Amino acid sequence: MSFRATVLTLYPEMFPGPLAVSLAGRAKASGTWSLEAVQIRDFATDKHRSVDDTPAGGGAGMVMRADVLARAIDHAAPEGDPRPKLLMSPRGIPLTQARVRQLATGPGAVILCGRFEGVDQRLIEARALEEVSIGDYVLSGGEPAALVLLDAVVRLLPGVMGNESSGTEESFESGLLEHPHYTRPQNFEGGEIPEVLLSGNHRRIAEWRLAEAEKITRERRPDLWAAYQEAAKSK
Repeated sequence: MSFRATVLTLYPEMFPGPLAVSLAGRAKASGTWSLEAVQIRDFATDKHRSVDDTPAGGGAGMVMRADVLARAIDHAAPEGDPRPKLLMSPRGIPLTQARVRQLATGPGAVILCGRFEGVDQRLIEARALEEVSIGDYVLSGGEPAALVLLDAVVRLLPGVMGNESSGTEESFESGLLEHPHYTRPQNFEGGEIPEVLLSGNHRRIAEWRLAEAEKITRERRPDLWAAYQEAAKSK
């Protein structure tokens, strides 16, 4: 069974976007995964097709209505649909490679793209939405975040990457950022490829790559480094 993604959005024309090219595009064309973009406004009931209203308690901006979104979600994922229901939100749990791998082994996902000031909390609770964030910053809407999430997932689907080891030998898979990469020419503007990488000694190469990954992680992501050290202690 192929991975099936349904995106609920006010801007369905943004999809598939970049997901129609390269690895994701070829996988979509071959039937490895499918994508449906659903217009949320189709589930509004007034003549203006309203999907938002003023926030209870006052304040700036508008809030997406629970009743409209509930109809959209129930249409996209009727009772019995096993796919997780995700809400792209800056207050969500940060997306990790581990969660991406979980999603890639499942039947797909229903993804709600938030807009305006956010989504009525009652809808989040009533439909058990999993709030997901792709970083500590705010976008104009959830659509770019949904594209990022789907790209991360689709590349891990069976057969999408030509070299299956490409999905395991990269940043975050081992809890570390990835080591540096080099290729020809051997000399570039005075910079040489590290000698160890040309040695043919696979043990030394593996040791060098691990040491470099640890160094980069320690310098750039002290949070990951602390978690990596803690995991090492428990082994």
